[in-house]
Amino acid sequence: QIKLPPMMEIITAEQLMEYLGDYILDAKPKEISEIQRLNYEQNMSDAMAILHKLQTGLDVNVKFTGVRVFEYTPECIVFDLLDIPLYHGWLVDPQVADIVKAVGNCSYNQLVEKIISCKQSENSELVSEGFVAEQFLNNTATQLTYHGLCELTSAVQEGELCVFFRNNHFSTMTKYKGQLYLLVTDQGFLTEEKVVWESLHNVDGDGNFCDSEFHLRPPSDPETVYRGQQDQIDQDYLMALSLQQEQQNQEINWEQIPEGISDLELAKKLQEEEDRRASQFYQEQEQAAAQVQLRLYVQWCWVYFPHYFPTQQVQGAASPASARQSGSNERKRKEPREKEREKEKNSCVLL
Repeated sequence: QIKLPPMMEIITAEQLMEYLGDYILDAKPKEISEIQRLNYEQNMSDAMAILHKLQTGLDVNVKFTGVRVFEYTPECIVFDLLDIPLYHGWLVDPQVADIVKAVGNCSYNQLVEKIISCKQSENSELVSEGFVAEQFLNNTATQLTYHGLCELTSAVQEGELCVFFRNNHFSTMTKYKGQLYLLVTDQGFLTEEKVVWESLHNVDGDGNFCDSEFHLRPPSDPETVYRGQQDQIDQDYLMALSLQQEQQNQEINWEQIPEGISDLELAKKLQEEEDRRASQFYQEQEQAAAQVQLRLYVQWCWVYFPHYFPTQQVQGAASPASARQSGSNERKRKEPREKEREKEKNSCVLL
């Protein structure tokens, strides 16, 4: 529905917001009743108010009873107005009665609050119910269950383009010959032009990679993903060195401060230098935030309009459960380094 100018390779956040805003305005139904018109205008106003959140991410709150059941929030209005289906697969198996009772019709946020409340209760039945709910969250930390996967496969229409929400991450999803596929947008696959889709057939995330025609196409080189990630790390490292060098060049040259300068004048100079550093720091933060915002805007647009944009990396914050898992993995990775730090405790590297 949105057409970008020919040969456009880069789009600013402001331009992208204008395109989306214009589309929402143009998509207003023509022949509707007065009540429907007022309702649509209110929804449109709410969507415009939260449109800027696309640069940092939209918050949606799943419910565990259906693949399209979310707590209704203003963020969901964007998907409704753009007519883009939003799915998730974090469902409770209805055959497990104790979990069904413990979870009920709660959303994720409500279930977390319920667990905390049940733990503090003196009623043993409530304590047990809270324990069951907590175990459910821990056992489904991937935010996808096999019951949810079956429901997804049944609910998504053949050839439908939609958005799949999992671990605070939005992915483009489609269905081809009865199989679900997620668009591959990890930066590690940037050089793998033939890898386009990854099948979604289990909850563990080890799907099969396919090309644009859904033919099996494993990565040509297992090291490709690592090299792509390492390139990004190297770029960040060089940027950090550049910023450090620039800051060092602007430090106060104490040798040039005249002797006999009064304490007041010295204090003024120090304050001026501190103000300059603070200003520079905030400018760098704003520039970094602007780059991240633009990247997120373009990534979000790629999710909805993949035909007009090259592959982008789509990242999101991990869920609380996955964050705990990653934290434990970090500790495991750090343990072997403790001995190395002991050996190198007398050496220091300044970045």
